[in-house]
Amino acid sequence: MRLTPDHLDMTTAALRAVLPLEHPADAILRHFFRDSPELGSNDRAFITGIVFGILRHRFFLEHAANTTTPRPLLLAYLVKFQGMNMRELTPLVSESEAKWLTGIKAETPESQPLAIQAEFPEWLVDKLRGGMTDPDILSLGRSLQQPASLDLRVNTLLTNRDEVLAALKKDGIECEATPLSPSGIRLPGKPTINRHELFLTGRVEVQDEGSQLLGYLLAPKRNDMIVDFCAGAGGKTLMLGALMHSQGRVYAFDISENRLNNLKPRLKRSGLSNIHPQRISNENDIKVKRLTGKIDRVLVDAPCSGLGTLRRNPDLKWRQSPQSIEDLKRKQASILSSASNLLKPSGRLVYATCSFLPEENQEIIERFLIDHPRYSLLSCADLLSQQKIPLDTGRYLQLSPALHGTDCFFAAALELAVK
Repeated sequence: MRLTPDHLDMTTAALRAVLPLEHPADAILRHFFRDSPELGSNDRAFITGIVFGILRHRFFLEHAANTTTPRPLLLAYLVKFQGMNMRELTPLVSESEAKWLTGIKAETPESQPLAIQAEFPEWLVDKLRGGMTDPDILSLGRSLQQPASLDLRVNTLLTNRDEVLAALKKDGIECEATPLSPSGIRLPGKPTINRHELFLTGRVEVQDEGSQLLGYLLAPKRNDMIVDFCAGAGGKTLMLGALMHSQGRVYAFDISENRLNNLKPRLKRSGLSNIHPQRISNENDIKVKRLTGKIDRVLVDAPCSGLGTLRRNPDLKWRQSPQSIEDLKRKQASILSSASNLLKPSGRLVYATCSFLPEENQEIIERFLIDHPRYSLLSCADLLSQQKIPLDTGRYLQLSPALHGTDCFFAAALELAVK
């Protein structure tokens, strides 16, 4: 795509709308595009790619450019991370901008402090230094600066992975089986899939491979009673229903009516009849309490910082803070405690986050086990091995982009002892 003055202007306008980050970046862009109907699909894709690229590298760009103004950040990004040369840019910029950009081109992240190299806020680096070396922090940060691939989950109620791979390849879509999830497919080119027949007929859903592994950790049986405690729009709920061959019962709890409404069309496409969405007011709702001691397996995909999804949501670096983490920790502990009351003896609970912070993960579990002595920690490596998934990250499931090609995920599996 040849860059024009119009491209610069419209991308600068989009960046100006996004950078206050009062709302999620993808939501702001959706509103921006809705208000700019003259932009075609190629324009929207270009703007989205550039804006998210700038968010991934914003700390370095602001440091190098010595400004937070949208247009200089955009020009600096094009030179440093899009590989544009000055010959291409000179007709589009002023003489002073061209001179300034020559200096920007010489800047290197490697000469900057760790927070800028890793593209993490200082408060986050300080937290990570409590348990990680600087090289490990840098490796994590760099892995989260890369764009994420697009992963699909095959709806095994309607088809199988080989059939879907064959159909995608027939349509010229680059695809490969995911290395860990038996029902996953990776699309490196990130094509638009939501208009493809496979998606429209419910045979595939978009779901990160790491998220899919949570279903295999829970490993529900056909006639089980299951609760997905923080179901959201229901990606994991649908997977659990398919693993149960549409038998038994899956309660999909969430406090958001809008999120549960987003589940409805997905549920209709899926062919599942064992899913029961229910809005709850909080973790102590009567709809929750009436299931006390009746549930075979519980999934708690807890509300968290989401920092493990920075490849997809780089704006979270500015939308989270030490105080928000403290608030989340209290909510996580409360939800885990309430959810644990639902289990039958010998029942299994999987607690998961898409965060890499120990205080949202291991520390929550360790405190829970002290306060709830009837629960014991199961080995996630053993549970995955039983599902023929050869992944050993120890007692806990801990995934990262650098090692596993997924978002950062944490999971712990707990079992309630028989009295």
